Amino acid sequence: MPFPLKTCVICSEEFELKPDKPGFANRCPSCSEPESVDPVTKRPLDPEERKIDSEANEARRRAMRDLLYRKDS
Repeated sequence: MPFPLKTCVICSEEFELKPDKPGFANRCPSCSEPESVDPVTKRPLDPEERKIDSEANEARRRAMRDLLYRKDS
């Protein structure tokens, strides 16, 4: 039984959808290849940046908690 023919949503090329094809089912193998991304060196955060991030995350958690668990009056 032949593999089903699909049409790529990016380049409109027809391809066979094989069981172990990496990537998306609606993209051809050449369009499914991951783009080569330059690795960005991640520098460590200094204490002030860490504190700012921590405060922002706490505010986000508080806002989500208030939205999820508020009592409707």
